[in-house]
Amino acid sequence: MRKQYRSEGLRERELAPEPMEQFALWFRQVVESGLYEPNAMIVSTVGGDGRPSSRTVLMKGFDRRGFVFFTNYRSRKGREIGANPAVALLFPWHPVARQVHVEGVAERLGRDETVAYFRTRPHGSQLGAWASRQSEPVASREELDRSYGELADRYPPGEQVPAPPEWGGYRVRPEAVEFWQGRENRLHDRLRYVRTAAPGGWAVRRVSP
Repeated sequence: MRKQYRSEGLRERELAPEPMEQFALWFRQVVESGLYEPNAMIVSTVGGDGRPSSRTVLMKGFDRRGFVFFTNYRSRKGREIGANPAVALLFPWHPVARQVHVEGVAERLGRDETVAYFRTRPHGSQLGAWASRQSEPVASREELDRSYGELADRYPPGEQVPAPPEWGGYRVRPEAVEFWQGRENRLHDRLRYVRTAAPGGWAVRRVSP
């Protein structure tokens, strides 16, 4: 189960000045590689009891401000972000021997942004956002399917489905972003951007593998 990684690495001189620019470069490359769902990322949060939890979600956008995803605000991650907005993201691009680690702060998107995105979702996904009380116990699969069926009758294809009030987006504003490149003999390259108050806003540090 051990894999020998490639020899070519990542050098400081090759990095973009800002982490989101570097992320855009790597993301484009991983998309071009044909990797399945390259926008899948692991979101980690911490509950009020200090216990961490992680789950995979789909990144729905990024720019210089950060990374965007959508969820139910009453889900476990939504409740935990409400209590502690510090989160971590991980993009595990194993087939290309790359990972991106992000540490940052999550903040809700404006309602206009949420509604605009919700209208672009497939009709079935819009209904699913209403049918599922995310993270809450459900008696059976049949109950979930029945809820979905009732919504499908209420909002047939072609009829606009409103965005649920408890559903919306977050933007994770990065404070640190690490780019991990697998190397031979487990001597991986780890280059970490850390936000600073200095001109340019970011410092790059190499971290031991």
